[in-house]
Amino acid sequence: MKITVAGVGYVGLSLAVLLAQKHDVTAITTTESKAEKLNHLISPIQDDEIERFFKEAREGKRELHLNTTTDKETAYKNADLVIIATPTNYDDVTHFFDTSAVEDAIEWTLKVNPDVLMVIKSTIPVGYTESVRENYGVKNIIFSPEFLRESKALYDNLHPSRIVVGCDDDQWKRGRCLQTFFWKVQEKKRRNLILLNRIFQYC
Repeated sequence: MKITVAGVGYVGLSLAVLLAQKHDVTAITTTESKAEKLNHLISPIQDDEIERFFKEAREGKRELHLNTTTDKETAYKNADLVIIATPTNYDDVTHFFDTSAVEDAIEWTLKVNPDVLMVIKSTIPVGYTESVRENYGVKNIIFSPEFLRESKALYDNLHPSRIVVGCDDDQWKRGRCLQTFFWKVQEKKRRNLILLNRIFQYC
């Protein structure tokens, strides 16, 4: 499967590395220097497991199918699955999350690959997923919150306490498939899958 991950912060990069063990993953960043570092398997963030995985890959002890680019059009166009993990910084003055990077990812995807499933992993305000589905007139956007610690993100993805996917009736089957998909790349497989139907009134 070809997976595109938008964002290379601790959420996006940990997911990209996790999935690159078994899938072809393209990570998107807006910074050329970050793309160059990542393509040389050098992490721009401090995370013990990511650094260990990269070191093992550089030494030929681990295979990672990971490419990082600033070319949004190609990355989104070729994807079988798009994971959106862009930053949504909270503004203490306006008391709103800045979701512009999430919307940029959605708009690029809809422009070049409109039918692909988009999974939002970014921190978003209450009601956001439902609102973007309505605003863009699409149903192929679902939400899956992350439960990760900074500097321990890849470890937490390898050993998740739970996998939660929020979807409504029309995306129920795809939501269940997504949970199983994430479950299969865990190091320790625990059946801790939570599928929340009609979650969009809350997320």
